[in-house]
Order: sequence, then structure tokens, then C-alpha cells
Amino acid sequence: MRRSSALSAVSIALLAACAAPPPPRPPAYKPQARYVTVTTVALMVKEDAGVLPFLKKDFAKGGVLDGKEVYGFEPSTITVVAGDTIHFHFVNPEDDEHNFVLRDLFVKLPGQQVVDTTYVSRAPGIYDFACAIPAHLPMMHGQLVVLAPSAVAGTAQ
Repeated sequence: MRRSSALSAVSIALLAACAAPPPPRPPAYKPQARYVTVTTVALMVKEDAGVLPFLKKDFAKGGVLDGKEVYGFEPSTITVVAGDTIHFHFVNPEDDEHNFVLRDLFVKLPGQQVVDTTYVSRAPGIYDFACAIPAHLPMMHGQLVVLAPSAVAGTAQ
């Protein structure tokens, strides 16, 4: 009995020694600096009614765009990884003032100005951003998509 136990132990030790080593783990994600230029874009504004006559009714009192103007952010979706530092470069080429409001960031965007700011994406999730000027709501908005480091290919799980 002892001899078979000893042989079994030796056999197991030999098999373990011959087994392939486990594959190496991919390196952990290292947060990166992301440089993002966001531009305010006029899509339909009251001044367009002079060039596009069909908009006169829309911007008139009681029209679907009464008191509103349609602006956008370009890009309107920004994707980063949790822990990344975003270096925002905001460009507002128009004379209208805008702002960029994210859950814990507020940036004034004066007309015909460039504004730079930095933001660290902390937690994975989808976060809405918008211009909070009432005449620009609800059209001027977008999303910041923050991925978990484990969701990025080639990173540790």
C-alpha cells in the first residue's frame, strides 16, 4: 500500500512539473490622457429663417421652435476608460453663449472663445451632458461613456 501511495505521489508531482505554465495575465489598464475637442454647432437658429423661408413659421410665435434654437455638440458621444484624464478643448465659434454641464463639471463657453479644462473620469457608466441654457434645451446634449478597465481588450479581468 505504501509503495502505491508513494508512486501516486511521484506520478502527480511529475505530471504537475510537465504541465504547461498558466498563460501570463495581461497587464492591468493604465489610465491615459485623452485629448478631446468639442465644438458647439448651430444646426437651426432663428437667423436661418432669412435663408430658409420654411423656418419662419417654425421660429414664429407658437411655432415648434418658438423661443428655441437647435444647437449641438460635436462630437456628441465621448468614450473613455475609468481613470482616464480628459483634456477638453472647447471651441465656440458662434456669438451665442453656451455651457457644458456634466454631473460634476460646469464649463462656461462664451461666444467666439476657446476654453480648456481637465476632467478625470472616475466611475464606469453613461453620463449625460448638456448646455443648460433654456433656449438650447433639450436639443443640445450628449453622452460621456466611461468604460470599466476590465472591458478594455488586453487588460486584466
